[in-house]
Amino acid sequence: MVVPVQYYLALSVALFALGVIGVLIRRNALVIYMCIEMMLNAVNLAFIGFADYFKAVDGQMFVFFVLTVAAAEVAVGLALIVAIFRNRGDVYVDNLNILKW
Repeated sequence: MVVPVQYYLALSVALFALGVIGVLIRRNALVIYMCIEMMLNAVNLAFIGFADYFKAVDGQMFVFFVLTVAAAEVAVGLALIVAIFRNRGDVYVDNLNILKW
């Protein structure tokens, strides 16, 4: 049973659109961060779909690279969010003006 590439792309576009909507609408930094991760996974799904369609391994290797960068992003991003929460008491983007002089 072969899954058509259109299904991969439709799911990828839907996940990416949900991630963009979440980044634009939400105000909690943790939720925004999870939406960014969802957008990265949507792009990875598109890479896997195209790699399967073209019978190439290049897309799968690029997915491993993106997952490695996303793992580093998770470590740094969550550390920043925890540090901001400890300092401010909340992680709402509207209230974050720490970087201002």
